[in-house]
Amino acid sequence: MIIGLTGSFGTGKTTVARLFRAKGAYIIDADQINHQILKKNKTVIQKIVRLFGKDVLSKQGSINRKSLAQLVFKNKKDLSKLCKISHPIIIAQIKNRIKRINRNSFIIIDAPLLIEAGLNKLLDYLIVVKADKETVIRRLKKKGFSRNEVLHRLRMQLPLRYKLRLADFVIDNNGALNNTKKQIDRILQTF
Repeated sequence: MIIGLTGSFGTGKTTVARLFRAKGAYIIDADQINHQILKKNKTVIQKIVRLFGKDVLSKQGSINRKSLAQLVFKNKKDLSKLCKISHPIIIAQIKNRIKRINRNSFIIIDAPLLIEAGLNKLLDYLIVVKADKETVIRRLKKKGFSRNEVLHRLRMQLPLRYKLRLADFVIDNNGALNNTKKQIDRILQTF
């Protein structure tokens, strides 16, 4: 069984994925795959540098994700260009991992841009994690983002309301961790 896990920036997908892992799910983390690509894939690094300049490089020659984010989150066209470079490689790696996993496992693909990348076509079910805007802002301020940065990034993504329409299950991640755990348990009982 392949389950997609998505939501908007700061809704708590990583926490939810961790809770599913504790229940026996095999997690494929698209962000983690992307981080490895930006560190090690020379072809991707060269394409990104050609598009956005050498200022996005770290001293080690990998992509400085913070510098790149500052550039691509300024306008949707640049974000789209970046996605055209990275998404095919991320998708290929996700498909590769799915092939290698035991068929009796249940797999969670944790991907913030799951729908945008077309990964929802691989899924048996889609879970969307939601949290209200003020909760998201409060959480991300603790991680060093300003209110304006959070709001800007949210505007750059596919609206949460659209993702919710496609969801088989919704996890409301506004409350306490125990509440989120109960929602996960209810979802798991349906499989």
